[in-house]
Amino acid sequence: MSNTNSDILIAGAIAAFTVDLLVYPLDTLKTRLQSPDYVRRYTDGAKGTVNRATMFRGLYQGVGSVIIATLPSSGAFFTTYESVKSTLTPPQNPSSSSKVLHSIPQPLIHSTASATAELVSCAILTPAEVIKQNAQMVSSSSSTSSSPTSRLSQNATVITLSKFRSNPLALWRGYGALASRNLPFTALQFPMFERLKEGIKNWRREKGILTGGVAESAMITAISAGSAGSVAAVITTPVDVIKTRIMLAASREAGDDAERKSGGNEKGVGKINGKEALNQASENAGKAIKDTPKNLADAMGNVKSGSGPNPFKSHSSVAITKEIFAQQGIKGLFRGGALRAVWTMLGSGLYLGTYESGRGYLARRRGETWDGV
Repeated sequence: MSNTNSDILIAGAIAAFTVDLLVYPLDTLKTRLQSPDYVRRYTDGAKGTVNRATMFRGLYQGVGSVIIATLPSSGAFFTTYESVKSTLTPPQNPSSSSKVLHSIPQPLIHSTASATAELVSCAILTPAEVIKQNAQMVSSSSSTSSSPTSRLSQNATVITLSKFRSNPLALWRGYGALASRNLPFTALQFPMFERLKEGIKNWRREKGILTGGVAESAMITAISAGSAGSVAAVITTPVDVIKTRIMLAASREAGDDAERKSGGNEKGVGKINGKEALNQASENAGKAIKDTPKNLADAMGNVKSGSGPNPFKSHSSVAITKEIFAQQGIKGLFRGGALRAVWTMLGSGLYLGTYESGRGYLARRRGETWDGV
């Protein structure tokens, strides 16, 4: 039994929505830990301890943008992943035309499928990631609420959008960094995940306790995905730290662009009306999204050449790595690694577990037999 594309899209969207709401606060804490302003903004200089009043406030800032984007991006990821994996996996009944497919190792098939899916997903997710991480860093001293529906959460997103209203192209400046983190992460996670999942199923089958139910399949998937994800998360933490720095820098540079263009106008970024900023940013971003391929090409071109209205040559991956290593040593490149491992274990387990159970539920709802594969 195989799922339809609509099943995969719906299951992926449900999984993304569930995880975003449950583990988003941990992601906010990770972003703040990896920020270059962590010591200045989130620690007590005199005592050398974490300032809980600022560190744990506004934990849902920016959640709206990432929920909106992860629904289509996760659907695109799973559709692409399942499609590529199905194409490269040899059929049950071997034939002369499938000899080439039989020669491809399973880990390579899973790595190729996940890498292809990530490239597609990152193109949709990058603007939301840039908005999210910069919104997570917006000062929240005016409120103590951390509810995702609070006025604070809305203001953090509006403040962030206002910085990009004159240059929405800057929202794609983190594409290279996001892909550079997610490609090795998924290339590590998915082969381990698939191997663990098959290993647990085979063990249960040998013990005679494999039922093939939706709940059992979801549990096996969650355990396998969480274990594989936590290992991949620790290994790729340095790339994640660099990605965070690049995305946070994109907001500052976009804000500098806006100030230069306004020429000191009283209606600068800091004083712009929230509703007007949101409307203008949404309109400009909408135009940019229609031309996503060109935006990605231009953004990546600016990275390489350092040209364009807002080059960030000084914020290249190499420069950021050298800066972190000089200031904090190797520990700086692994800042937030433990939190990221916990967040990924919970997130990946819930994400793929919910995805698997969603596929099973939708298949059984149509009266089909769910084999948990």
